[in-house]
Amino acid sequence: MARKITPLPLNLPAPTPGTSLYRWLYEQLRAEILAGRLKPGARLPATRDLARTYGLSRPTIVTAFEQLKSEGYLEGRTGSGTYISQILPEELLQAARAGERRPLRHRQVRFSEYARRLRPFRPPRSQPARAFRPNQAALDLFPTTLWAQVASRRLRRASSRMLAGGEPLGYWPLREAVAEYLNTSRGVKCTTEQVLIVSGALEGLDRAARLLLNPGELAWIEDPGYPGAATVLRGAEARLCGVTVDEEGLDWEDGTARWPRPRLVYVTPAHQFPLGVTMSLRRRLAILEWARKQGVIIFEDDYDSEYRYSGRPVPALQGLDRAGVVIFGGSFSAVMFPAMRLGYLVIPEEMIDVFAAAQSVSTHHPPLLGQAILCDFITEGHFARHIRRMREVYAERLGVLLQAAQDKLEGRIVISKVEAGLQTVGWLKDKKTAENLVQAVANKNVELRTLRQYSFGKAPNHAIVLGFAAIEPKELRRGVEVLSDLLRA
Repeated sequence: MARKITPLPLNLPAPTPGTSLYRWLYEQLRAEILAGRLKPGARLPATRDLARTYGLSRPTIVTAFEQLKSEGYLEGRTGSGTYISQILPEELLQAARAGERRPLRHRQVRFSEYARRLRPFRPPRSQPARAFRPNQAALDLFPTTLWAQVASRRLRRASSRMLAGGEPLGYWPLREAVAEYLNTSRGVKCTTEQVLIVSGALEGLDRAARLLLNPGELAWIEDPGYPGAATVLRGAEARLCGVTVDEEGLDWEDGTARWPRPRLVYVTPAHQFPLGVTMSLRRRLAILEWARKQGVIIFEDDYDSEYRYSGRPVPALQGLDRAGVVIFGGSFSAVMFPAMRLGYLVIPEEMIDVFAAAQSVSTHHPPLLGQAILCDFITEGHFARHIRRMREVYAERLGVLLQAAQDKLEGRIVISKVEAGLQTVGWLKDKKTAENLVQAVANKNVELRTLRQYSFGKAPNHAIVLGFAAIEPKELRRGVEVLSDLLRA
């Protein structure tokens, strides 16, 4: 038996004095249908409910309903109620559109300076992954059934206290679990009190930029680097400074020579985005000492360090910080699934109260039930098992890409050595223009991005970004074949 649809209450304007109540109800319902506010298939309230709400007699309502049925607007279903017709009179709909009143003109909206600076940050595509889409995890391998079981248990145990909301800094048990994970696995040194739960790393950067930067103050960003971070910093009215990245990571000496007094520095030291360089220990210590002396705050984005395939785990820059100059940010969206929208910041102790105050007047706190489900997923060991499994899968896919490139590309593309992450960089050996190659492979159902798309200055024009994590081995081999055919031709 089909489930009955509960009707929504109608909100009709009161009849004008002297108007026939039957005519008023007929015209109002007809107008709502023609305007599209009552959708085809929607169920109308029962006649007794309408009679009670609007002080009408049931015969008046029945008469109006019957008139609308005869014109094709309503249909009755025995034992179920009265519904808007699935197919409405087309000629009347056209007449209604022709007779619509023009909206009144109003003055042009004056947006703020912040609104004028905003540029949309495009979300990743939702279509099936194909070679060589970067920055995407293998979402089809996430244990959705297990996640649903954990969520179901948590929701059955939801208390009235949890439904009422939580602390601005986030759900305390989740903050405890995050602190333990970071201290154990990432070499971060923090207490539970220092952990702030946010919707993702970009929200964390936005919060930090608005609390630490005044309009026009300098903010360093790696060049090439993460476009999302640049969008956030521009929105905060920072003066953006692209600093060169070399084989040791962010070249802070180059930065100080050109922009000597920044207020905020955004870096990805564990696995630089998008080049994949790991910042050397020598440079880490040097930039921390420089930041301490100059009063500079460093925002460390630890966006995908869980996925390391070779070499020793690299401890976080924050773990070497003894002066409280590093804000450490990460996201569960990148290692689990983007729709989760949960991440974290580790804040120096003297900043906790200010960040909590900012959180309380804007976000208040991320969805509490989602935080509790994630907490259970971590504490029951599922998160660590998922990371171990995906690390093996991604390492295998990276090996497929490297082997196929060695067999088919014959030195035409030199792929950078990569120890972690979801993508790598390929350098066209004969200095062909990368944009031309991107356009050519698009016709073969292959996705490529140029390194220049991640640059804020003059990046080399013969480099491409190759994603491998979300791509099945068969599709990776096909993508390499397409590259080989085009480069050979």
